[in-house]
Amino acid sequence: MSARLIIIENIEQVAAEQEKALAPLTDDLVLLESGLDSLCFAILVSRLEDDLGVDPFTASDEIEFPVTLGDFVALYEAARVDEAA
Repeated sequence: MSARLIIIENIEQVAAEQEKALAPLTDDLVLLESGLDSLCFAILVSRLEDDLGVDPFTASDEIEFPVTLGDFVALYEAARVDEAA
């Protein structure tokens, strides 16, 4: 399964569990406008580390934090490639 699908499924699951209404999950969605709060993102990052085997936020000191959902997905896709290399 692709990183994008795993991320989207996890976002939807966390939102449902935390009873948050999600904005449409498009690449240009600003994460701060997604409907998720900081607890949701903490849960999401933890689950993605388990599911994808990487945590791009701790893998490097030189990281630009993602602004949009597309940026977030790209960050994880790049971290998976770096991990595999």
